[in-house]
Amino acid sequence: MKPISHVKPSLYAKPGSISGVHSALTTRQPTAEQRRRAQRVLLRMPVLVHVAKNPKPIEGFTHTVSATGGMIILPEGFAQGSKFTLENPKTQQRVEVSVVRSPQMNQEGSLIPVEFLSPAPLFWNIVFPPNIN
Repeated sequence: MKPISHVKPSLYAKPGSISGVHSALTTRQPTAEQRRRAQRVLLRMPVLVHVAKNPKPIEGFTHTVSATGGMIILPEGFAQGSKFTLENPKTQQRVEVSVVRSPQMNQEGSLIPVEFLSPAPLFWNIVFPPNIN
């Protein structure tokens, strides 16, 4: 009997596995991009923020947008968990949003990640492709 010097993987085995046993590489944690619920698009457009008890809206603009929310840039920050109304001045559509993480500062102002409180996939006036993750 000849000794086995090399084991060939099955034709039905997944890449990176031998005889259906997965290697450590195929069990790695998903990247942030893979964990996202929706694709992001770089888009700079004006937005208006309406805050309760403030008659004048706050002017800002988008950094990135998705079907579930976006990253907006405002002159002032909002704490995580804050809720306000976001307006697309081009369409005059409004949607309630929540700040999902603490804002970060950059040279243009506060980067504020927000998500829609109810689905509004057409709020940005963009049709996003279906998420493949």
